[in-house]
Order: sequence, then structure tokens, then C-alpha cells
Amino acid sequence: MRAIVSTLSILLLVATSAVFAQTTAPTQSKGVAAKPAQAMTDMVDGEVRKVDKDAHKITLRHAEIKQFDMPAMTMVFPVKEPAMLDKVKAGDKVKFKVQTVGGALTVTEIEAAK
Repeated sequence: MRAIVSTLSILLLVATSAVFAQTTAPTQSKGVAAKPAQAMTDMVDGEVRKVDKDAHKITLRHAEIKQFDMPAMTMVFPVKEPAMLDKVKAGDKVKFKVQTVGGALTVTEIEAAK
């Protein structure tokens, strides 16, 4: 009887630990943590530096991306939809959204800045 109680106690402890770990783990992808409430809402100011339609990528000089705690810089992003690249050209001022898609920070929305 003691063996059964001990086994059940251990199983309960393991299950509780697993549930706790799942509910408290931060959202991360390749070391970039997103703040869940902002991850899909913030538009970021930027300037198009290069459009690479063949590779489905865009180079943007961007302002701080708060939801990823990323300072302003210039970097290359893949785009979610290749057709997005038809709307922009080098030198355009834009606003865009970034999400983690397949482990990479990806431009999911882009529009001309107003």
C-alpha cells in the first residue's frame, strides 16, 4: 500500500511540475522573446533599403521593435507573402509588423508611412 501511495505522489509531483513549466515558460524563438500582448499589434517605422523579390526578403532600416526588445538597426527580413514586395521600393518610408514565423522574424504586414 505504501508503494502505491509513494508512486502516486511522485506521479502527481511530476504532472504538477510539467503543467507549471508550460504555463510559466516565456515565448521564445531563437533567443528572441516577444511580449505576448504586443506581438501582433505594434507597427514599426522603417525605411526600405533593398527589395529582393527572388529571395522573398526585404532590407529595412527600422526603429526599435519593442515587442522583441530590439534596438533600431538595419536588417534583412523574410516576408510572409512575396506579393508584399510589389508595393514597396528602396527609399520608401513604411510601417510594418513583425512576427516569428518558422523561427525567423518575418514581416507579416507592410504599408506606406503616412
